[in-house]
Amino acid sequence: MNKRFYLIGFLVLMAFDTLAQLSFKQAGNAALPLEFSSAWLLRVFGQPWIYGAFVGYIGAFFTWMSLLKRAPIGPAFAASHLEIISVLALSNILFGEQIGGPQIVGCLFIIAGIICLALSEADDPLEEHQSGTASAARIASSH
Repeated sequence: MNKRFYLIGFLVLMAFDTLAQLSFKQAGNAALPLEFSSAWLLRVFGQPWIYGAFVGYIGAFFTWMSLLKRAPIGPAFAASHLEIISVLALSNILFGEQIGGPQIVGCLFIIAGIICLALSEADDPLEEHQSGTASAARIASSH
């Protein structure tokens, strides 16, 4: 149950974060030229993409808060950066932005970091001790 919750939760978080980033990109492109004026603000808020960005950030916030209730903070924080990979890939597809070697290496480092933190969290003896103590306390209080 927990693994499924984490998988679905982080996929939803990645989707909301990706929506926000790509929507900001589209809204920014549509509102060019960049200038500090009321006309520019009207162009920005006249774009439906800016509202996609708001939806993405609000959805990501609530998803993140739900995940933090249950997920260990180290792997959760690392996994929350998966949108960097999805934004990079979708920017290539949607906007024709080029992906070079440094970006690919960076994506591999993100994935490796998530794996390392997840494995270290699973092997954390302090967490197992605390979990065992909490379980023992629940068992003792139920009798």
